[in-house]
Amino acid sequence: MLGTGKDGVLLRENGLDVPLANGKLAYFNAYWLRDNCPSSFDRVTRERVYDIFAEAVPPRIKEAWISGAFLEITWDNSQHKSRFPLTFLASYANGEKRADIARVTRVPWYSDHYPKIARFAQCDLASDRTRVGEWAHALLQDGLALISDMPDTDDALLQTAGLLGHVRPSYFGQVFEVKTHANPTNLAFTSQALELHTDLPSEDFAPGVQFLHCRANSATGGASLFVDGLSIAQDFRERYPEDFDLLVNTDVPYYCEHDTFDMRARQRVIELDEHGAISGVTISQHQADIFDLPQRDLDRYYPAFCRFGRMMQDEKYLMRFRLKAGECIAFDNHRIVHGRAAYVANSGDRHLRGCYIDRGELRSTYRVIAGEGRFR
Repeated sequence: MLGTGKDGVLLRENGLDVPLANGKLAYFNAYWLRDNCPSSFDRVTRERVYDIFAEAVPPRIKEAWISGAFLEITWDNSQHKSRFPLTFLASYANGEKRADIARVTRVPWYSDHYPKIARFAQCDLASDRTRVGEWAHALLQDGLALISDMPDTDDALLQTAGLLGHVRPSYFGQVFEVKTHANPTNLAFTSQALELHTDLPSEDFAPGVQFLHCRANSATGGASLFVDGLSIAQDFRERYPEDFDLLVNTDVPYYCEHDTFDMRARQRVIELDEHGAISGVTISQHQADIFDLPQRDLDRYYPAFCRFGRMMQDEKYLMRFRLKAGECIAFDNHRIVHGRAAYVANSGDRHLRGCYIDRGELRSTYRVIAGEGRFR
């Protein structure tokens, strides 16, 4: 201890102890305090403008005291003064991660979820920012939502997705057309059944949120298949903990190759967030590359991989419905596994128009609408 501050503040060699409202002393490092002085941030850009690298000597506290609901500090050398709300200090006293309103509790769902899907009219979303916040919350909580009354125009998809974030291109371009192509570069562009999968695991950072705008759907067959990867992964973790660990910790290769592109990336089938909670899945049989793990490791990995894949097809989890013209399904591509039943190509029209945004954009939009932020 170097000295005693005022009002119970204790000066330490590398920081100080501050009495908080709960009656406990909390230690704060001097570097951290100087770096996070309110004056360190530009009020317009909201970025840090203080350069701690420019300090020739470590920051040292000359005096510190409590003034009402604030901690006040005078610094040595520069005579700079800092004023911190005690509530701000309390939120960082225990070294916990910054609270995030966008960390919405994920709610697993099963095959009976279709009537319960959160639904929004496109015109309401376009005119009411509050409804966009509710839409974002539904995607964070359930992983998917259904938009009705979509205009039958090319721009409708981009305008709707743009309410949540900037549309990001994939190697198929800014948008993609899910219909029968004369020279298909993907199974989705045929009338064949499309196995359950997440999109584009062959990209280093697979797309975060996917939008599919149904322009026409009069063909025979072609039911949409959706599964909540969270519900499967949670049950898988409970029933097969060793297999779960394999799918969490093993990178496997994915690819997508055609005349003009050759995409390759490695992914893990089950994804965990920084808290160890299941945040989603990444899986695609038709884009899985030849597994190049040591063959002895595959003795254990393949049975776990196949066990998980069979669970995805269990009727307990599999939701079937027919997407109608004028509807748009939006879903988390790192959580929701989707597919399609085969359809008869010449029996009618089937045309879905798709695009992507990043998950981070979704969370950003939700925070802004909810009024979350350091400078609010």
